[in-house]
Amino acid sequence: MKVSEIIEKRQPLWRELERLNERVGRKPDPETAARFSSLYRAACADLALAESYQLPPNTVDYLHRLVAKSHNQLYRGQKFRWRDWYDKIFFETPRLIFNDPCIHIAAVLFWGLFLVTAYLAFSNTLWPGFAEEVVGEQALEGCKDMYTSFGGRGGIGADANMAGFYVHHNAGIGLKCFVTMLAVIPGLVTLSFNAVQLGTIFGYMFRPEHGDASINFQNFVTAHGPFELTAIVLSAGAGLKIGLSWIMTGGLGRVDSLLKTARETLPIAMCAVILFILAALIEGFVSPADYMPWSVKGLVGVGSSCLMMFYFVVLGYPHGDVKEDY
Repeated sequence: MKVSEIIEKRQPLWRELERLNERVGRKPDPETAARFSSLYRAACADLALAESYQLPPNTVDYLHRLVAKSHNQLYRGQKFRWRDWYDKIFFETPRLIFNDPCIHIAAVLFWGLFLVTAYLAFSNTLWPGFAEEVVGEQALEGCKDMYTSFGGRGGIGADANMAGFYVHHNAGIGLKCFVTMLAVIPGLVTLSFNAVQLGTIFGYMFRPEHGDASINFQNFVTAHGPFELTAIVLSAGAGLKIGLSWIMTGGLGRVDSLLKTARETLPIAMCAVILFILAALIEGFVSPADYMPWSVKGLVGVGSSCLMMFYFVVLGYPHGDVKEDY
């Protein structure tokens, strides 16, 4: 069959695409949108064929106009909608995070090791010398010396600089947890190591016998700690989710499974980024403020924890409609 005859037989599809152009502009149903997309792709192929075989100019011009109009309609149909973003942020994302088993694994591993090692480091009798064995005596002495003479940053400019530093520093922690989790086992080791190190330092520095160093440490970490530690967990969980997609493909090819999981993981990673930024801002402006009493910083920490509890638990529970492909 000649190309001209093929093009002629496809003219009813072009007219259908013209009619659908009007319906797509009025927020169509899913079936209409799917049909429109199919006809648009076919018209693009017809245009390429018509140009390649140098069909009559009026046919080529018509297809150009039809494809351009359809392209504009398709693009306009994907315009920003507040309602879609609202649903994504306040319904889909917290449900996804609350029901994701990779987040559960990362949370249990991190917080379990953090709390156990913090308690062992805080106690002088349960395991004497535990903190020194884990972190090192020299590192602990350096930590005490730093917080013994700890003070304010010295103005809004210096605080802004420190906030920028903490954004970079915190992002580095999250990126390290995320990247190593792509290989699963190294990621679990990295997360465990960070949990043990942080838990030991927290427990050791909370000992009352350390005097001003303990008070200053508590004064500094209370406000930003909830956001920062939760962001580490989310980063590790997001990396683990992608890492497992190489192993548990759900019947897909490894590359397809990776791409699918990466798209699903994006909201989790974005939540981690937002928490790291919030933690850095608090760490730069609130945590080092020596004019601000500990009670105020404690309220910031409690408020941060309540906010995350509401978002991740209240908005995420009890919805069992989020399915995993593992």
